[in-house]
Amino acid sequence: MLTSVIFDMDGTLFQTDTILELSLDDTFRHLRSLDKWSKATPIDQYRKIMGVPLPEVWETLLPDHSSIDRERTDAYFLERLVENIRSGKGALYPNVKEVFRYLKENNCSIFIASNGLTEYLKAIVHYYQLDYWVTETFSIQQIESLNKSDLVHSIIKKYGITDGAVVGDRLSDINAAKDNDLVAIGCNFDFAREDELSYADIVVDDLIELLSIIPELA
Repeated sequence: MLTSVIFDMDGTLFQTDTILELSLDDTFRHLRSLDKWSKATPIDQYRKIMGVPLPEVWETLLPDHSSIDRERTDAYFLERLVENIRSGKGALYPNVKEVFRYLKENNCSIFIASNGLTEYLKAIVHYYQLDYWVTETFSIQQIESLNKSDLVHSIIKKYGITDGAVVGDRLSDINAAKDNDLVAIGCNFDFAREDELSYADIVVDDLIELLSIIPELA
């Protein structure tokens, strides 16, 4: 059985869409109140790029805005996300805690590596008490390159991981596994894309499948 499993957060453990549209609407309503946006909230456009670091998100959604406007929008969006999480408006995917409990009982270390910002991740981990099982949560903010592969490498180096898997729904997660000689487990969930999942070693439709998959991996 593997000794370590590194999970993505958005679209893998946390059903981001439960607060995504709400928080994005809050943010673009705020921009409209400042006369810095006049159209509908670009939720569909955001869904297409879900999982990339937030600086890239605002470069895509607000291409004609200044860097200062993007930074302020980013900060406001984070505030709304955190508040909506703390208000209980989000949700984990089914069987997250069951899988975590199983892995912990079988001496498998659990980590989270996410493109999400630190405060956002802290809000999720605290609200759902995931730190009972998770050894440490890592944000892309901790890596200068903003590269998921580098983030996973930093976890491997810090904890001396010699075998493990990365579980995630996007190509950045799969690449992070491959680049670090770990097993790539793709999650065919809300934001997953078939062309990206084709690069994974294993694809699951429900996290509960990990209970039978992980013991067979070495």
